[in-house]
Amino acid sequence: MFTGRSAELKKLNEMYGSGSFECAIIYGRRRVGKTTLIKEFIKGKKAVYFLAREADGRVNLRGFSNDVYAVTAKELKGKSFFSDWERAFDYIYQISRDNRLVLVIDEYPYLADGYRPISSIVQTHIDDQFKGSKLFLILCGSSTSFMEEQVLSYKSPLYGRRTAQFKVLPFSFFESLPFLEGFGKEEKAALYGMLGGVPDYLNKINPSKTMRENITGLFFTASGSLYEEPSNLLKQELRDPTTYNGIIEAIADGASRLNEIATKCGMESNKCAKYLKSLISLGIVKKEFPVTEPSTSKKSIYLLDDMMFRFWYRFVFPNMSGVVSGLGEAIYDFDVEDGVHAYMGFIFEEICKQYLLEEAKRNALPFFIGNLGRWWGNNPKEKRQEEIDILAFRKENALFCECKWTRSPVDIDVLNDLKAQSELFSYRQKWLWLFAKTGFTDRLVRESEKLGNVRLIPFDEMI
Repeated sequence: MFTGRSAELKKLNEMYGSGSFECAIIYGRRRVGKTTLIKEFIKGKKAVYFLAREADGRVNLRGFSNDVYAVTAKELKGKSFFSDWERAFDYIYQISRDNRLVLVIDEYPYLADGYRPISSIVQTHIDDQFKGSKLFLILCGSSTSFMEEQVLSYKSPLYGRRTAQFKVLPFSFFESLPFLEGFGKEEKAALYGMLGGVPDYLNKINPSKTMRENITGLFFTASGSLYEEPSNLLKQELRDPTTYNGIIEAIADGASRLNEIATKCGMESNKCAKYLKSLISLGIVKKEFPVTEPSTSKKSIYLLDDMMFRFWYRFVFPNMSGVVSGLGEAIYDFDVEDGVHAYMGFIFEEICKQYLLEEAKRNALPFFIGNLGRWWGNNPKEKRQEEIDILAFRKENALFCECKWTRSPVDIDVLNDLKAQSELFSYRQKWLWLFAKTGFTDRLVRESEKLGNVRLIPFDEMI
């Protein structure tokens, strides 16, 4: 069953309805659902779907010929092949000149790597032929860096030829909920924190099994489909997976600043920065700044952005020998069961950010937020470092948030600390919001009612 991606699907169908030439660029990390989105879009439409192989141009041209003829001239499939890509696209132009046709080239980076002139050939045909046709061209790729640098960038022959681009991202927690039916509220959050919003992973959840059975079977069994997933993804995407693996491990182990990561990996900072850039382009790592700082700030830190990677390096990687020895269930009971509560602290912050964005869409916040993110910096009065889980601001308005995934209700001291932190800033209007897994003490509730600018949001209300 197709789930989510309604905005992307709506836009693609609007473009299809234009009746004129369209060129959509669709890209995003592996397993995120790009191909599923495309196949849902082309249902009931005359469409050629071609999946490029990691092969040279000749092999891909034969495959392309078969896929084109399978839709347009079945009697020629397997019997006739285009002599070159120019003639292949000439044929596409002829059959789409007066009739709507969708042409999908999936994993376009494979085609371009195997036959480097292809982008220039596509560009020439768009300019000379396709723009006067009814062709709907879709170029799709899992290599984010390739698609951004060699398809979308100013230096690409294809620059300016697209009529729309879609960077397909993992689902948010709230978008993931349809995959998590049958589990308790806290289990839904935990499963999201372990798998992230990647549809391929969420689809592996068996609702007839417990969370323990699902996670043990996926991660803590040597034959589990996610047991070696990070390693396999790194091997698919990167030429030096061992070095990248060391960098990810260093970040998972707590190193967050460039020099810390480089030192742990035994490499120079400049070289480490280049590796980190590649991991950022894959959506595995993110570079974060205090939300009030510019992107050139030296206060940047590096974090694991992919939740499945975060979970895997925290719980699976240190226990791989035990998993191979058949101790997966014991590892879950004695490591995951005990450790996942602390692990969920950061995940809950992310869920709270997503909640604020959902509220913003409904115009349910005190003001229209311009910037939102974590903040950290110096407290000159107390001479110490401070951290704020979420700070959202716009002009003279600011919203300060604290997120607590704790077993006991949040008490008034958390509000007092957040109030003191808010006084480091000179915004005219300030709101203080507290998010909590377990709720709030009575005295905190009474105090919040007195202040008027405080809102208490239990997890039950969020979900």
